[in-house]
Amino acid sequence: MNITVYCGANVGNNGKYRQVAQELGHWIATNGHTLVYGGGKVGLMAIVADTVLALGGRVIGIMPTFLRDRELAHSDLSELRIVENMSDRKRQMIDLGDVFIALPGGPGTLEEITEVISWSRIGQNAHPCIVFNADNFYDLLEQHYNYMVEEGFLTQVERDKVLFSNNLSEMETFISTYQAPEVREYGV
Repeated sequence: MNITVYCGANVGNNGKYRQVAQELGHWIATNGHTLVYGGGKVGLMAIVADTVLALGGRVIGIMPTFLRDRELAHSDLSELRIVENMSDRKRQMIDLGDVFIALPGGPGTLEEITEVISWSRIGQNAHPCIVFNADNFYDLLEQHYNYMVEEGFLTQVERDKVLFSNNLSEMETFISTYQAPEVREYGV
């Protein structure tokens, strides 16, 4: 299974983020999955990739040409794909992914996981989306998703298709039992 991971090009200020990146990398490698990620050798991206590689796992990195030097493309990957732009990067990461997981990160991480969650609602992504809520990093986002349900902008069924968790066992269960949401219909 290909696990697309979105995460920061920084490690953040909390040592627990580094720890969960290592835990996720360990889980990916020891379960025989392939990591698909942004291709960098910096931040949480490097930690999860290096962990998978150290355990003999497969890692596919996808990086646009303009970021190759800025994010220091990881030279030890199983495969590094250099693409033209961010749209191509995101498209390949989505096309390759069987599961999408967001570790802590900045606006880019949030934008990428939000895109695949949104695409699930319109029938363009049939795969599980997980927000790895390391040390409560995504608590406010989870609250906002719940608020979207309260305010009628998201159904409870759609909300239940996104897992906020810091527990790998819970994530495994979510992945193994996941069923894509029905395609949204818009009434007039």
